[in-house]
Amino acid sequence: MPYRRLPNTDNARIKALRAAIEKHNSLFGQNVISMDVRKLEIMLRNFESAQIRYKDSLEIQASANRRFQKLVKNAKLYISHFIQVLNLCVIRNEIKKEHKQFYNLEPDNFAVPDLTSNDAILYWGDSIVKGEQTRLAQGGIPIYNPTIARVNVAFSQFKDAYFSQKTHQNTTARQLDTLSQQREDIDFILATLWNQVEAAFSSLPSNEKIERCKEYGIVYYLRKEEREKENSENN
Repeated sequence: MPYRRLPNTDNARIKALRAAIEKHNSLFGQNVISMDVRKLEIMLRNFESAQIRYKDSLEIQASANRRFQKLVKNAKLYISHFIQVLNLCVIRNEIKKEHKQFYNLEPDNFAVPDLTSNDAILYWGDSIVKGEQTRLAQGGIPIYNPTIARVNVAFSQFKDAYFSQKTHQNTTARQLDTLSQQREDIDFILATLWNQVEAAFSSLPSNEKIERCKEYGIVYYLRKEEREKENSENN
């Protein structure tokens, strides 16, 4: 005996619920479905809208992320390059090594900090910009190639995009939460609907019952042994 299984994709959920509604409406409300079909139609529209909003939000986030990754690379390049030039200035005694503390850098450590995470870029970008401003305010000579102004442009673009991306991620997460809740509601409604439909045709022979139920969107699957038997009969 074939068994039924609830849809496991949003499009399948929409298709199943729409099939039940359309079949009910085409028969002018015969006593198969006892639920309020107008409420089912509203639920279907809301679910379709939630799916669209989630997809749109995901696409916006993905598009913004592609631009963001370029800004990440650019910010890391400028911050890293500036620190390297700063270290060279210290090695050449053009800048006192103690002044590296303005940038939150250890005076005797000439390695470039790890910039593999966004949080690290935020920390070191902010430290480098403030550190150079502090050193210049005390009469220091500006570092060139890159200048702190150019570093700050790259860092500011990264920072703006970073917080914008966080907003996109939060929006997408909210849309997904809404969609997930509606999925649970749709699954509950479909299970209830399908129980009503199967009950309405319970007196029919098995094959006829299955065919009538399929008209209402119920999906049936054959078990492994049933598929093998069907295949052998067809061959």
